[in-house]
Parts: sequence; structure tokens; C-alpha cells
Amino acid sequence: MNKKIAFWAIVLIIVFALVIWLFISNREKKEEIEILSNELTATVVSVTDEALTLRDRNDIIYTFNDYESDEGLNIGEEITATYTGDLDKNTEKQTASIIKCAKIESDDINDMLEDKSVFSAFYKQAFNVLDDLSLKEKVGQVILAAAPEKNQADTLKDNPYSGYILYKRDFEGKNSSMVQNYIRAMQKASKIPLLIAVDEEGGTVVRVGTNSKLITNPFKSPKELYDAGGLTAIKQDVIDKSDILHNLGINVNLAPVVDVVTEPSAYMYSRALGQDTTVTSEYARTVIKNSKGTGVSYVLKHFPGYGNNADTHENRVTDETAYDEILNVNLPPFIAGTDTGAEAVLVSHNIVKNIDDNNPASLSASVHNLLRNRVGFSGIAITDDLSMKAITESDALVKALLAGNDLLIVTDPTNSINTIVEAVNDGVLDEKIVDKAALRVIAWKYYKGLFDTSTK
Repeated sequence: MNKKIAFWAIVLIIVFALVIWLFISNREKKEEIEILSNELTATVVSVTDEALTLRDRNDIIYTFNDYESDEGLNIGEEITATYTGDLDKNTEKQTASIIKCAKIESDDINDMLEDKSVFSAFYKQAFNVLDDLSLKEKVGQVILAAAPEKNQADTLKDNPYSGYILYKRDFEGKNSSMVQNYIRAMQKASKIPLLIAVDEEGGTVVRVGTNSKLITNPFKSPKELYDAGGLTAIKQDVIDKSDILHNLGINVNLAPVVDVVTEPSAYMYSRALGQDTTVTSEYARTVIKNSKGTGVSYVLKHFPGYGNNADTHENRVTDETAYDEILNVNLPPFIAGTDTGAEAVLVSHNIVKNIDDNNPASLSASVHNLLRNRVGFSGIAITDDLSMKAITESDALVKALLAGNDLLIVTDPTNSINTIVEAVNDGVLDEKIVDKAALRVIAWKYYKGLFDTSTK
């Protein structure tokens, strides 16, 4: 009898000790999680049973497959996410786990104004403009439209595009005065000052330079200039080109091509400098530095580096460049341009396999994370033309905005606006994403001096 009592007493002691150990162990684990956990303030971009996608105030996008929330989350809500593990700001897909989500009440104005971009000094003025716009007009500010072949000014009365891209046909047969009047009429028809852009790279890609009434000698390619006179020739070309473009009323040049392309058979070779990373970085720095104060903004392209790839105008293209090579060879020219004050970067349609093997760069959050975080770029992210054959996604417009672009180049702008408005109304796209992109674009226009503030 005493042996049985002793046995059960020992069992009870063991069980009691085990309970105490488990209690202490769980408490220590909980304390460890609390110590290791961090908080992320962000907006819900997408939420499903499988994944939660958030966008922080610096435009970094995170997707978590492992997350917990005590309450239902909706697209557009501002939350504080408590997570364990490390965040990788250079990619979208995260290995970290969200252990708690808490909704927060946020002031949309202050949230947008917290973004410390190169144009942030103009955010308050831009918000006053944004606050007076309809949803359609706000969406219009993220559309850079291919200019229609006729009725360009009249079209703007009902279609609030952010700006027009002009092509060879827009300059044919016109002298300087005619082009000036043409652009002036478009600006007058628009409620908000327009971005007027061209691809005036020089060499094989020229628009104004195709008309001898506007320029006697077409602009040379970057490679021709560099081979003839190095960076000194590049500097003078930027000054001369900017003077001509600005005089005509053009305020954005979709150049320079700062892709590191050294293979003569590559598609982009004739448009690139054709030099290594170091020289191409100096080229980017030279162009941006000497464009300042000219009235013409220059756009670095094609992020994250085009490489020796085929033409995305014609086909879907996959870039298999190793990740380390992207970081060490392709990105430095974009970093150099950004550090010198680049206002805009154009993102390519290449599927960059070692960054995101599912989406073209222009539609990839991971590519944009690299741009915002690794490069440190805070200006305007622009898609390449979304009508190119490399883009086959039916929801490309929405995906482009969700990925982090501010400005979308399109050839069917009216339908593009309607598609985005419908996506907002259907709850597929949060209006705050449109607001922030439009705010940044309008602030850019203030930065560029396009608004007449003399009477304000």
C-alpha cells in the first residue's frame, strides 16, 4: 500500500514538475517572440486566405504567406503588422511571419506627406490640387498617353491625361513656331499642366531630330558622342538638346539609356553607351547633372538594366542575368543617376528571372522594391509602353500600379482610365494607391515649375 502511494506521489510530482516546466518554457518562448518581433505600418494591398500583401510608406511592397489576424482585413486599410523574422526590402515575397495585425486610424493626407521623395517640398501644394480632383481626374494623372494623330487639344477637354508623348508624326512638316503653338494649345486645353515627352535619345531613336526644319543635324547616339569626345561631348549634347526641346515646349526626355550593353549584336547596343559599368555610371551622372535647370527632365532607362536581351516591342523576353551581376553591373548607373538627382526612371518589360520569374519588370513589386530600396530612388517610376507585345497580362494597368509605378505609358489612354476607375470602384485597387501616385506626379510638375504660381 505504501509502495502504491509512493509511486503515485512520484507520478504527481513528475506531472507537476512537467506542468511547471511547460509553463516557464512557454512564457520564455513568448517573451523571446516579443523581444524578436517588430512592427510594420503599412496599407493592405491584397488579402487572401493564402497571402497578405502590404505596402509601407516608403513604397516597399511585402507579401507574407504566413500571417495571423484576429479581425478581417480589407484592401486600403492602414494596419500595424507585428512580425517575427527579418524583412527583405529588396524583394516582395517574405519569409518573415506576421503574428498579429491591428487596424489603425490614419490621416491619409499626413500619410502621403510622410513620403520623403525628391519632390516632397511640393506635396502640400500638390495635395491642394489633388483634393479638388474627381476619381477620373486623379487616374488621369497617372496616364502618360501617346498623342492621338488628330484633335490632340480637344481630346484633353474630356480626358484628363497627365501628359502626351510625341512622335515623329507630331513634328513632320512643322517649323519651330508651329510646334510651339501646337504644344501651347494642348497645355491651354488641360486643367493641370501637361508633361510633354519625347524619346530623343540620339542616333536611331529621335523624334524632333527627324525634321530638318527644327534641327539641322540630328542628335548623335551616346556611343557616337562618347567615341568622338568622351563625357565632354555628352555634356554639350545634353545642353544643346535641352535648349532645343525646352524652346519647343517639351519638358521630358525619355533618355538616357543607361543600360550596360557591351555585346554589339544585342538589341539595345546601338542605343546604349556601349561601355562598362564604371563609364556608364559616369555617363548617367553627367546627363542628369547637366540637365538640371534646363526645363527638361531626363529619364533613366531601362530599369533594372536591359542587358543583351531581345526586343520587348515584339516578344515576351526573359533576362537570365545572375542576381549578383544585376546588383554589381546593371544597377550602379541607376544609383549614380539617382544620387545626382534623377527625377524619373523608366522600367523595362523584361522578365528578370533572378528577381521575379513570373512578371515583367514593369509589373513586378520585387523589381520596384529593388529600385526604391537598393537604388534609393524616390522619384517617378514609369512603365515602358504597356502596349508592347511583351505585355500579355489582361490586368496590366492594375498590376502596374500595384507594383509601384507612378506613371503608365499607354496608347489607349481613354480605355485605360476607365479600366482603372472600374478597378477602384470594384475594390480591386485601393484609391489611396492612385492618390499617392497622382500626388507624386503633380508634385513633380510643381518641382518642374509647370504650374503658374505667380497669382497664388
